[in-house]
Amino acid sequence: MSRLIVVSNRVAVPSRKGGATAGGLAVALNDVLAQRGGLWFGWSGRIGQRQKKASLVTQGNVTYAVCDLSQEDHQEYYNGFANRTLWPLLHYRLDLTEFARKDLAGYRSVNSYFADLLVEHIGPDDLIWIHDYHLIPLAEALRERGVTNRIGYFQHIPWPSLDIFLALPNHAEIGRALTACDLVGFQTRKDADNFGSYLVEEAGAFASGRRLFAVGGRALRIGVYPVGIDRLGFARTAARAARSRFIQEVGESLGGRTMMIGVDRLDYSKGLTQRLDAFERMLQMAPDWRTHVTFLQITPKSRADIPEYAAMQRALGEAAGRINGQYGEVSWTPIRYINRSYNRSELAGLYRLARVGVVTPLRDGMNLVAKEYVASQDPDDPGVLVLSRFAGAASVLDGALLVNPYDIDGTAAAYVRALMMPLEERKARWRRMWQGLATTDIGGWADRFLSDLEEVDRDLPNRGFPLGNGHGSVII
Repeated sequence: MSRLIVVSNRVAVPSRKGGATAGGLAVALNDVLAQRGGLWFGWSGRIGQRQKKASLVTQGNVTYAVCDLSQEDHQEYYNGFANRTLWPLLHYRLDLTEFARKDLAGYRSVNSYFADLLVEHIGPDDLIWIHDYHLIPLAEALRERGVTNRIGYFQHIPWPSLDIFLALPNHAEIGRALTACDLVGFQTRKDADNFGSYLVEEAGAFASGRRLFAVGGRALRIGVYPVGIDRLGFARTAARAARSRFIQEVGESLGGRTMMIGVDRLDYSKGLTQRLDAFERMLQMAPDWRTHVTFLQITPKSRADIPEYAAMQRALGEAAGRINGQYGEVSWTPIRYINRSYNRSELAGLYRLARVGVVTPLRDGMNLVAKEYVASQDPDDPGVLVLSRFAGAASVLDGALLVNPYDIDGTAAAYVRALMMPLEERKARWRRMWQGLATTDIGGWADRFLSDLEEVDRDLPNRGFPLGNGHGSVII
C-alpha cells in the first residue's frame, strides 16, 4: 500500500485534550489518515511570514506538516480569490462573485509556495490527494516541479454548470489546472457531469464514456464519491451524550416543548435567513404551535473579515430578533440563536434531542450535518429531517422531507408536517436514511477514491484514445 499524502487548505492538528469541534473535512480526513497513515500538509492557520520548510508534528502514524501565510497571502489567496471569487461562483452566486487579477495572482502564488514546501516530502510511490477549491492549481504546480506521482483531487463543494463557470474571467486557467490530476472526484453525478462538459466544450478533451477523458496528452478520470460519516460511531456518541448533564439541562430548559435544530457555519450558501423566515411563516400558518416549539439555531461565525459575511451575520441576528420580538412570550423564546461552536459529542446529543433537524442550504456539495442528524437519532423514537433538495445529501437520504429553500411557504408546511408526523412514519423514514448512510460510509468513501486513483490507467493508446489534443463528444 502506497503512503498517502493529503493536502488541504487548513490542517487540523488534533488537540491532545480532545473535544474537537465537528467539521466535515477535518473529521473525514482525520478518520482516513488514522486508518492508513501518512502526511497531511497545509496552512497552519497562522499569519506570519512564509517559511522555507514546513513545520512537522507527528501523532501516531500521521505526520502533520504546516506552514504560515503572510498577511498579503491571506488577503489575496484566502479572503480574495478563494472566498470572494471561487466560493460564490461555485455556489451559483454570480451576484456575489468578485474578480481581481491581483487576487488571482496571489492565489496562484500561494499554491506555488505550497508546492515548493511539499515537494521535499514526496516519495516516489506516494499517492497525493488534494482537497477542495483553495488548491485547484496545486497539481499543476507539482507537475511543473517534476512530480510524476499519481495525484487525485476531490471537490467538496459544488461544481457549477458550464454557463455559470464560464462567467469566471480566466476560467481556462482555473479549469484546465485540474487536468494535471489523474483523478478528479465530486460529491454528486451532476457536479461530475458539469465538469465533464467543461472538459469537452472548453478544454479540448476527448471523452470515452461519461467519466474518462484525454486532455493535454494525459488521461484524466472523473468520478462521483459522496462523502459520508462513521454512522455507527456517531450513533454511539449520540447515545452516550444523551445521558450527559449538558444535554439533560438543555432538555429541562425546554419545559416540555418540542425542539427543532439547525447547525451551520455562518455562510450565505446555507439559506439561514430563508430558514428563519419559514419558521416565522409556520408560526403564522399554524398558531397552535406557538409556545410549543423552540428552534435552536447554532451558527458559529466564520470569515468575519469578509464584508458579505459580516452583512450575513447582521441579517440573521435581525431576523431572529424580529421573530422573537413579535411572537415571544415572557416564558417562551421562539428562536435560540447561538454564535459559538460545540464539540462533536455535544452536537450529537443536541441532534438526538431535536424532533426536527433542519438542513436547508441554497446549494451544498454534500452537507454532513444532515447525515450526522440521522445517525444521532433514537431508532425507537427518531426525529424527522427537513432537507434542501439542493444539498448533495438529498441523493442518499430519501427518507427526508425535501424542500426548496426559496419556497418559504413550502418549507413552513414541511416544518408542520415534520412536527406532526406519526411515530411509525418517522421510524420508516429513518430506517431508509440509516441504510442510505451505509452506502456512503466514511471509510468506504476514502477506499473507493484511493482505489480508483491507484488503478488509473495513464496509457492513452491502451485506453483507445488518439494521441494529442482535440475536441470530442461525450459518449453516454
